[in-house]
Amino acid sequence: MAIACTINTANAQATFASGSNGCSGLPDYAALKAALATATSAETSGLNNQMWGTIVDRDGVVCAVAFSGVNRGAQWPGSRVISAQKANTANAFSLDATSSDSGSGQASGLVLSTANLYSAVQPGGSLFGLQESNPVDVSVAYKSPSSNYGTASDPMVGYKIGGVNVFGGGLALYGPGRVLVGAVGVSGDTSCADHDIAWRVRRALNLDHLAGVGGVSGDTARPDNIIYDVTANGNSSSPVSAGGFGHPKCINTADPATLPAVRP
Repeated sequence: MAIACTINTANAQATFASGSNGCSGLPDYAALKAALATATSAETSGLNNQMWGTIVDRDGVVCAVAFSGVNRGAQWPGSRVISAQKANTANAFSLDATSSDSGSGQASGLVLSTANLYSAVQPGGSLFGLQESNPVDVSVAYKSPSSNYGTASDPMVGYKIGGVNVFGGGLALYGPGRVLVGAVGVSGDTSCADHDIAWRVRRALNLDHLAGVGGVSGDTARPDNIIYDVTANGNSSSPVSAGGFGHPKCINTADPATLPAVRP
């Protein structure tokens, strides 16, 4: 009986990680790694660091984890899990047109990048506390062996990571027809550079079909772009966002308007 249970458990785990969870239609490890390496080398803002990247499906299941450096220590080790948090967050708080039914929902969808959430979760913000709402599953995040981190056999793959991250680097993935299929998260540099690199990764993966999707950026060509409208609040030392969805600038910040426009 013990042997039978072990075999059944192994079969269940293999099925779970095989693509039946929604990963089969998303870019694989090789595609993510190539896109991440290209986007990282093209970025001129921030600290010029190497990066981690994670893709999750619509259910928040991790599909691929990769890094751009020569080994897993070439980029901040802590950014591996942060990249997964960002992917989980962008997926968890974005919608497509299927959300619209019986007079409720978003007829054009609604996309929010992790950068769009920064100001709303600050004390006094409309989403204060959001970052504590969906904790990371540490048994998934730090599962062994560490030698597989960032490879096609990363231990996070096939499992739900959870977590909410509220600074730049997480973007929802939209396929043709503006269908939301998951998200990508990138981490390893300043949060502003993370956003820019994630944007180029999504572009390279051809999963930026969100022209016409509702967003908060005010830029219809880049509906979930990062917004730099955080300024000092009068005599207060606490900065505020003019539109409520802004993000602070970082070291060596690039102009977000130079990022490629999204596809129809």
